[in-house]
Amino acid sequence: MEPSEVFVIIPAFNENAVLRSTVSGVVSFGYTVVVIDDGSDIPAKSHLEGLDVYCLRHAVNLGQGAALQTGGEFALIHGARVIVHFDADGQHRPELIERLVNPIVHGKVEVVLGSRFLDANDRRMVPRRKRILLKTAAFVSWAFTGVWLSDAHNGFRALSRTAAAKIQLKENGFAHATEILDLLRRAKLSWQEVPVTIRYTSYSQAKGQSMFNSFNIVIDLMLRKLFK
Repeated sequence: MEPSEVFVIIPAFNENAVLRSTVSGVVSFGYTVVVIDDGSDIPAKSHLEGLDVYCLRHAVNLGQGAALQTGGEFALIHGARVIVHFDADGQHRPELIERLVNPIVHGKVEVVLGSRFLDANDRRMVPRRKRILLKTAAFVSWAFTGVWLSDAHNGFRALSRTAAAKIQLKENGFAHATEILDLLRRAKLSWQEVPVTIRYTSYSQAKGQSMFNSFNIVIDLMLRKLFK
């Protein structure tokens, strides 16, 4: 499979400081990059001049889940064989995309999920407070979906074309990460976790989810469970 058949979806909202370096790193590997500008104050396109990427824009901020859905639909229309979700804040390493894609290309599974807790070195890089939050979130995700993972809300994942067509996100915000697990279980899609290294910088940690936002995610999930 050609690298260009792997579509990397990068949701971006006011990622002015790091967006170009993040996107150029992915482009250098030959993947097809689709940046979804989720209503940024300064259009993301202005930071991407000269880069061979698609840049789609939401007129208003809808949330990361909505951005991933927009990007996924675009990728399927344009012939993607594998779709990768990749954060815009510089946390993810583009050289690890191949690690997520390979099990799908070789027909082993339909969905591959990155985990910060499968490798001891990766695990040590996660700040202690965040480690506790993520393990709690993994339990909450299991309670709502029945899918047990070593990690939670890791935005680094890959989906086959078949899986992407079956996973239609309705959760616009961060709760989409748990919704994906529920949908893959319902669709009976095969999956596996692979170790990934996350780069924590002062910028990415400042942009990350707060405890208050984590509480909002749980509320969103409860409401979805009650009214679906």
